Order: sequence, then C-alpha cells, then structure tokens
Amino acid sequence: MVELTLISPGEQAIKPLIEAALVNEQRLLAVGMRKTQQRLQKFEAQYGMPTPEFVVKYRNDEIQETLETIEWLGEYRMAQRIQAKIDTLKAIRFAN
Repeated sequence: MVELTLISPGEQAIKPLIEAALVNEQRLLAVGMRKTQQRLQKFEAQYGMPTPEFVVKYRNDEIQETLETIEWLGEYRMAQRIQAKIDTLKAIRFAN
C-alpha cells in the first residue's frame, strides 16, 4: 500500500478538488477504453477470432507478424494498461 499526504498552503479544502480530479481521470480512461475496445472488435471481426485467442497464437508464433497484427497486439496491451489505471484509481481511498 502506498500512502500519500497532501498539504495545501491555502484555506480551501483540497479533498474535493482531488476527488473531482480522480473522477475526471476515470472518465477519460473510460473513453480511452471504449475506443480501444472498438478497435479490438474490428480486428476480431476482420480475423474471425477473439483477442485472447489471437494473443496466444501470436505468442506461439502461429500468427504471421504484419503491421495489422502488431497494431492489434498494441491495442490489446493498451487495453491492459488502461484497465490497470482504472483499477488503481477505483481502489484509492481517503483516510480522512
């Protein structure tokens, strides 16, 4: 667990500002995830296989490496990174 202490020199409470910023970041990440999922669905339709199956076959060298398959793998990895960020932000709790 990581703990963070924020100190504001002003009189204004910073907790509502931080909460709003976290909510906004989650919204932005959700938009990014939707776009990434849409791109993954296009690849799945084009190649006739779900992304998890593609990844296994790619890792086993059963898929020819092309610009499109590299892009597909990149979108998959992007979705993983975005989801990790979403999960991290959702898990943040305020001590007070």
